[in-house]
Amino acid sequence: MGSKIRVGLVYGGKSGEHEVSLQTAFAVMGEFDYGKYEIKPFYITKKGQWKTGDVLHARPSSVRELQFESGEATQTGLALAPLFAGLNGGMTETEGERRIDVVFPLLHGTFGEDGTIQGLFEMADIPYVGAGVLASAVGMDKILMKKVFAQEGLPQCVYRYFNRTQWEKDAAFFIMECEVSLGYPCFVKPANLGSSVGISKAKNREELIAAVNYAFRFDRKVIVEEFVDAREIEVSVLGNDEAKASVPGEIAPSNEFYDYKAKYIDGKSTMQIPAMLPADTTEAVREMAVRAFQAIDGSGLSRVDFFLRKSDNQLFINELNTMPGFTPFSMYPLMWKETGLSYKELLDTLINLAAARHADKQRIDFTGGSVE
Repeated sequence: MGSKIRVGLVYGGKSGEHEVSLQTAFAVMGEFDYGKYEIKPFYITKKGQWKTGDVLHARPSSVRELQFESGEATQTGLALAPLFAGLNGGMTETEGERRIDVVFPLLHGTFGEDGTIQGLFEMADIPYVGAGVLASAVGMDKILMKKVFAQEGLPQCVYRYFNRTQWEKDAAFFIMECEVSLGYPCFVKPANLGSSVGISKAKNREELIAAVNYAFRFDRKVIVEEFVDAREIEVSVLGNDEAKASVPGEIAPSNEFYDYKAKYIDGKSTMQIPAMLPADTTEAVREMAVRAFQAIDGSGLSRVDFFLRKSDNQLFINELNTMPGFTPFSMYPLMWKETGLSYKELLDTLINLAAARHADKQRIDFTGGSVE
């Protein structure tokens, strides 16, 4: 390892959350301590092509600068070379590239938050921030996530799910099932996407059909959830095997629900941190957040979202996000700031957690006990 820790920041991605990732990367690059770290940027285009730039020793001036539009596209193999430098005898020593010390994937959604890229980092045998392959995959798939939460005994709202083949074969059955089990209004979501992309609120049968067809644009599986008149409470979780939860925060969306526009465009949604909750509810939210994190075998960071039903203060877990929004103005770091951990301290902690988890994995015997 050099005098400074070399962090590979991976951002962009072949995902509906590409622009969100760019904003996150720009924000994170502006907050690193460049006396301690040097940053190697890896940009993945919307078409899935990898590009890389020079090592950064200071924050970039704009988001556009992160996309390397002025230069020629780097072949994917060459762009990835710094990740694998030092393996198999130092494959890129002649090019002057030293190995990345730790990767920080700032990717949201498909191919970045679903375990896909985490598998690449595992194959490269390199420390990386955030959830592993399994936790990322489960955390990305709302259906599998809810099944794990159910096994853990965490309370959830009523939901139904189906894939495209099932819908096309017997849409009438699933419409009936949703109407009987959930009623209207209800929420329709792609099973594997975040940032509220592809989500619709359906108030009648016609809107339900339109919402399902819209959700299928983004995924082959769809989940439909009952409407709960509730407060939206969120908690940040940090750690590996011994995780801890922040103070909870509350979202007051500017639209009917906390959709993509409310999150990233109109700027009218408000946050209350800490959320104004009774002490016992605060404790329950934090405890359930850690349970959910551990249930999926989480590591590094996650944001866990809850509904607090207004009629009786019943708490329901909604979902867990293994790579939440991470700008200094996002809920995840703001909740930690209110808990007593600054943004820069949070970055340091996540880097250390990545290194610790990687070191722990080195204790595993992958030979199956054979002796050579």
